[in-house]
Amino acid sequence: MTAPAPGQAQAQAQTPGPEGRLARIAARSELQVCIWPEYFAISFRNPRNGELEGIDIDMARALAARLRVELRFVDTNFASFMGLLEGGQCDIAMFGVGITEARAARIAFSEPYLSSRVYGVTTRDNTQIREWADIDRPGTVVAVAAGTVMEPLMRSTLRQAEVLVVRPPATREAEVRAGRADVFMSDYPYTRRMLLMHDWARILEPPGPFGETRYAYAVAQGDPAWLAEVNAFIAAARADGTLRRAAERNGLLPIVLP
Repeated sequence: MTAPAPGQAQAQAQTPGPEGRLARIAARSELQVCIWPEYFAISFRNPRNGELEGIDIDMARALAARLRVELRFVDTNFASFMGLLEGGQCDIAMFGVGITEARAARIAFSEPYLSSRVYGVTTRDNTQIREWADIDRPGTVVAVAAGTVMEPLMRSTLRQAEVLVVRPPATREAEVRAGRADVFMSDYPYTRRMLLMHDWARILEPPGPFGETRYAYAVAQGDPAWLAEVNAFIAAARADGTLRRAAERNGLLPIVLP
């Protein structure tokens, strides 16, 4: 029988018994990482070449290297990823998961590493919505992606506008372009994508820290050894500059947490 690699032996030692996540990762020699491949600069599958790119693609590779195992990405979205974590199809979700009380009731969060406000995206030729104050008005339709932090935020914030919850494979930008929505809500990374890729898009800046959310990695509850290893990885990535380099490479330095 082949002896485990040094990183694998370390993983097995940290969690007693066969059910610990670190032991499972070591036993299969593979880290299974949930991502949302539509998340620009975070975990984005580039349609030009099919390659994955983004800060959390870089960080997932660094985590797999730390554990000395192979890496497998599992496509998901914000509406489905918690079920995959709970069912064991993913060891960890690494795609800028916003920390919320509702999610924390089901999953465990690492230390945060990014923070973003919520922004609006509308079209350049929309004459009804010129600034943030124009959003919450009768007749305005505001699109949000199902399962994201924007969904409960806009439901609780808007008083006159209508919330349109968009579920895959539909997209928020398609709803706006088709005229079924006037504006959609997203964060710093995704709105940067809109400016880079679509000349029709116009960004609406929020007032102050509207919707400020910290992002972290997520794991299933009930495995403190695995969560501790993830937090140790984040701390090491901060200390040796891995996190900062990944943020800078993907244009996210303004929202990386120190």
